[in-house]
Amino acid sequence: MKAIQQHRFGGPEVLELRDLPDPEPLSGHARIRVAAAGVHLLDTVLRAGEAGPFGVMELPAVPGREVAGVVDRLGPDVEASWAGCRVVAHLGAASGGYAELVVAPVEALVPLAEGVDPAEAVAMVGTGRTALGILDEAAIMPGDVVLVTAAAGGLGTLLVQAGKAAGATVIGAAGGPAKVELVRSLGADVAVDYLDPTWGESLADVGVTVVLDGVGGSIGRTALELVQPGGRVVLFGYSSGEHVPLDASDLFTRGIAVTAAVGPRMFARPGGIAALSEKAVARLVEGTWRPVIDRFPLADAASAHLALVERQTTGKVVLVP
Repeated sequence: MKAIQQHRFGGPEVLELRDLPDPEPLSGHARIRVAAAGVHLLDTVLRAGEAGPFGVMELPAVPGREVAGVVDRLGPDVEASWAGCRVVAHLGAASGGYAELVVAPVEALVPLAEGVDPAEAVAMVGTGRTALGILDEAAIMPGDVVLVTAAAGGLGTLLVQAGKAAGATVIGAAGGPAKVELVRSLGADVAVDYLDPTWGESLADVGVTVVLDGVGGSIGRTALELVQPGGRVVLFGYSSGEHVPLDASDLFTRGIAVTAAVGPRMFARPGGIAALSEKAVARLVEGTWRPVIDRFPLADAASAHLALVERQTTGKVVLVP
């Protein structure tokens, strides 16, 4: 099979297209012929040799933890009904998604109906489930004024849609005119360019009650300062490379509630996070959510990583074998 493999840590150039042996499923596992593989910002962190939720990646490795495709081979003790099924799966601590074939435990498989785009399903099984966890923490209600940073990203595009569906006024902040237009097309009531140094001043009087921030740093701090007393801030990342600066006065003097929705809090959810994947895929099937997809050929995985870290992508980045 063709797969992307890395033998050393470093920049995107360490991702190489190689011919590797076809994997064989063990007991309780199924093999998927991959139609789409998700690219996550975490993949770029692991590629560089930094630790993720499961530690530092062991090399050599085929990256990628989100895949969709068709089951083409079953391991021992797997029900025959899985053969030929269209599925999407999150591989968890395992990797191997950047490939034409991947093996996954049967309990990780979520069936897909005919007509569901595999790339969109990939966006739901990982990014979609994270969005649901963020939304649980945010508890958005009709009348809220919600500010979403990184609103043109994989998570941000879903959060904008969810905020509108909840009856809130939604402000989407993104970097550059094209991304601002995308955010506006998703239904945001206001879309602003956070590359403009005055973007926070333009929102000073709108009465933000909820911030959903995945950027961190100065942008995240500006968003936090826009929150009204008694408001809430849900953090889901820091793509800027810096956490949001916080001090006790934010929490006590202004009465702001700040929550980090991802990481340990996500994994500590009662019953785990697997059910969120199924719920997110169901939103896609129902048409409640429509993810924005940025597709790259599998062979161009290095280009996909570079575009992602340089913030040149919109929506969920997906590799297509």
